[in-house]
Amino acid sequence: MNAPLKIGHRENANEAPPPILLLEAEAEALFELALAWQSRHPHSTTLLLDELGRATTVSLAELPADVVTMRSRVVFLDRSSGEEHSVELVYPGEADMARQCISVLTPIGAALIGMRRGSAIDWPNRQGERRRLEIVDVVQPAREGLAA
Repeated sequence: MNAPLKIGHRENANEAPPPILLLEAEAEALFELALAWQSRHPHSTTLLLDELGRATTVSLAELPADVVTMRSRVVFLDRSSGEEHSVELVYPGEADMARQCISVLTPIGAALIGMRRGSAIDWPNRQGERRRLEIVDVVQPAREGLAA
C-alpha cells in the first residue's frame, strides 16, 4: 500500500492516534474501494486511505475479537456530545441509516475501522467538527464470514 496521507485529523498533533488492526483481505478491498471512490468522496476517502496506510494487517487467526471489522456492530461514545451510538459498519451499497448501517466511506466509518474496544480517536465529522470517539463495544460478524 502507499505511504499514509497526512491530513491532520488529530486535535493534538503530539498525540499519536491509537493503533489499528485490519484483516489482510479487508485492507486490500478497502484500499481498492477508496481509490475507486476518490473523485466522488475526496474527504472521506482521504481519511480512509490515511487509516489504511498506518494500519497493521493480520490474518483471521491473529485478529482479536474486539477489533472493528467490516460488518461489525459497534457501540461508540461521542465524548463531545456525550451521545452513545450503535451502528453496523458496512460497504457503501449496504448503508442504511434506518437500520443504523453506516458506510466505511463516511468520516465516522473511516474512524471506526480497525479500532479496538476501549480505544479513542479525535476525528472530524461531516461538518468538519472535531469529535472524540471512544469504542465501547464491538461484535464482529461470524468469524467464518470475516474471511470472505
